[in-house]
Amino acid sequence: MHTAVLSAYERLRSLVRETPLEYSDAIGAWLKLEHLQATGSFKLRGASNKVALLAPEQAAAGVVAASNGNHGLGVAAAAAARGIAAEVFVSSHVSPAKARRIERLGARLHCAGDDPLSAELAARGAASQSGRVFISPYNDFEVMAGQGTIAVELLRQQPRLDAVYAAVGGGGLIGGIGAYLKHASPSTEVVGCWAANSPVMYECMRAGRIVDVLEQRTLSESTAGGLEPGSLTLDVCRRVVDRAVLVSESEIAAAIRLVLESEHWLIEGAAGVAVAAFLKDPRPNAAIVLCGRNISPEAYRRALLAP
Repeated sequence: MHTAVLSAYERLRSLVRETPLEYSDAIGAWLKLEHLQATGSFKLRGASNKVALLAPEQAAAGVVAASNGNHGLGVAAAAAARGIAAEVFVSSHVSPAKARRIERLGARLHCAGDDPLSAELAARGAASQSGRVFISPYNDFEVMAGQGTIAVELLRQQPRLDAVYAAVGGGGLIGGIGAYLKHASPSTEVVGCWAANSPVMYECMRAGRIVDVLEQRTLSESTAGGLEPGSLTLDVCRRVVDRAVLVSESEIAAAIRLVLESEHWLIEGAAGVAVAAFLKDPRPNAAIVLCGRNISPEAYRRALLAP
């Protein structure tokens, strides 16, 4: 996959921001500032790579996606940049603020089901019936290659890293980053970071197959939800993730507050997961991917008030 990641890096140079890598004395690690990406998260990379690779007839038909926020924003922005139509399926638990932002970018919103996996399956069905391309949040080789361009930037900015910490939901982010690092910097440890309340990929990796996992409410809204049957990210994650760290809701909240107090940045729960995982089990000369800033007002209040 590393060649696909490199190709994506060249393709995306004019479409996404090369985000800064800055050292935080308060945290003791390098911070990859993906929350400064145009849509507020790394998801713009994978969506833009996928949309850029559409054949003209595919682009003319428009695209379909499923997302309760960040991926939907990325697809909507990527589609608008190419001048094509996009329809985004969301679950009933989508943040109203994120839903409005997706619509403002020009995408049509469709609510389906009470959880992200139900919305994803409904979106795939609609795409198949209409002959449009479905852009998965994670279960797509070209999307994963786009997310992996973060690793290319990391090694350009800091050629020697002992570890990279990233939150894990469907596995597209850590899968793309890990696949490139295993080729370009095999000594760099790839650390998967999970909210203990939503350890879906973690449990699937332990089982060696996709299993149903009981989830609880989490501040890491964008990593919550089940894995689609047959997801290609499972095998990739099993190959590239060297170590797993699970963190509690109080640890996530404390990490969000620490970044706000020390760096004056507002980050979302998934980014807080990676920071909390580093603080819980640190390595020297490590980079933490601050994957996004799109926290809902309700989750932000919970983070501030958490013990």
